[in-house]
Amino acid sequence: MSCFVVPLAQAVVTSAIRKSNEKNNRSDYSAFARHLPALEKMLWGGSVMLIVDHIINGEVTWRYPFFTALEQAGGFQVMLREMLTVGLPMSIVLTAVWVGYAILKERKNRITVTNVK
Repeated sequence: MSCFVVPLAQAVVTSAIRKSNEKNNRSDYSAFARHLPALEKMLWGGSVMLIVDHIINGEVTWRYPFFTALEQAGGFQVMLREMLTVGLPMSIVLTAVWVGYAILKERKNRITVTNVK
């Protein structure tokens, strides 16, 4: 019911970092900084998809307290456990996939530049 909170928080932080990099207009971006928009899209897209899924399943509502687990005693502990056991691993796996994507993209770009010269 609250597994999307961790990737959503990571999406907010990633967006802030990307905007900060753009604002500073640095030309010496690292390989990972160049591919931050891809991570950002993955995180925002996955978070929105999970929110919609939880709304459809009735786990998230439009009225306070928004999470149905919070309507019962001990609900916060249930939410926290889900964030740590489901949300955190999802974010870690998604970030690891993105790291692999960024490395492969950089290798492809390096090979393409080498072949052009």
